[in-house]
Amino acid sequence: MTFRLSHSDGAWTLVDPQGEPFVSVGLNHVDETNLKYTHNHDLWKQRYGSRRSWIADGVVEDLRSWGFNTIGWTQEYVTGGWGEALDWFGAPIDLGHSLPWSAADLISSGMPYVVQIRVSEIEDWNGHPWFPDVYSEEFDAYCEYLARSICVDHVDSENLIGYFLVDIPAWLPHASGADFAILRGLDERSRNIKLYDVAYRYYETITRHIRAADPNHLVLGDRYNGNKGIPGAVLTAMKHFVDVLSVQYFPEPTAEGRQEMVRRLRAWHEYTGKPVLLADVGNWTPTTLNPHRTSALESQAARGADYIAALEPLLAEPWFLGWHWCGYVENTARGWGLKDPWDEPYADVVTPIRELNARATRLPRP
Repeated sequence: MTFRLSHSDGAWTLVDPQGEPFVSVGLNHVDETNLKYTHNHDLWKQRYGSRRSWIADGVVEDLRSWGFNTIGWTQEYVTGGWGEALDWFGAPIDLGHSLPWSAADLISSGMPYVVQIRVSEIEDWNGHPWFPDVYSEEFDAYCEYLARSICVDHVDSENLIGYFLVDIPAWLPHASGADFAILRGLDERSRNIKLYDVAYRYYETITRHIRAADPNHLVLGDRYNGNKGIPGAVLTAMKHFVDVLSVQYFPEPTAEGRQEMVRRLRAWHEYTGKPVLLADVGNWTPTTLNPHRTSALESQAARGADYIAALEPLLAEPWFLGWHWCGYVENTARGWGLKDPWDEPYADVVTPIRELNARATRLPRP
């Protein structure tokens, strides 16, 4: 048995391999190199000394202690400048990322997890994107390669929830000006019409190969950039092939900002008819190592309160499947986490997180 979706009386839920409702409460960007800087690598050696120990005695122990039940998107943001906020419509940014976890690491964790399949290098955070010809034999062959190289290792896994595709793909125009060749030079109306065809071929191709290699698991789709927006043409194409609408969204830490997030997620659900996974969400505050990471939240305690205020209302929504939180150990690039750079939890944020996570994973679904 594997994770699946259930839809009854208008309510959606994930169902685990034992047949029980499952709210996916995950933690993203879990990377051991955050403990291998010059300021903390001695601590990593003393406390763990191996990746195997770090996963078992660090990651898994922490996640279970804090009430998380899913290992989320493991790739971490490790290089690149960032101001107080990302301007997706301004000058291009270029953020370096770590490699994702291997299949062996994910499976050996013993926890539910997700897998990422980078179909194309078109992320909004990618300063040098490459937009493939989705109509070409080369793209089809590459998608087949990705599916057999990644999915075959997970086909029999009971703990795999499903496959993500690209992280915040630039379906809206990329800040660099790059675009799919067939869309270049088109006015907005013409681009939107042709964009449906491009997205349809993109999703049809990769999901065909994923399901051929692994018919047992869900396709969670692209992790859309909800703050930037999602073109209707792409959502219309996606819904024919993808099981879950996955959205990254970082709300302003105000009542209005949180309500706006819920409204937009609800609208995208209604447009597609798909259940929603909040695939990346987070907040931050200045710290000793990263005093420049300013926000309206002035303390770790404020972060904890915002976690509850932003996420608890979503549990009442019948289309909502769960959330994956942004950031495990604070590094010098992202600049925030649930643990400080010396591997100690920020107690003022972790305590309320643990409380809400416990409620989220025990409450009956709507």
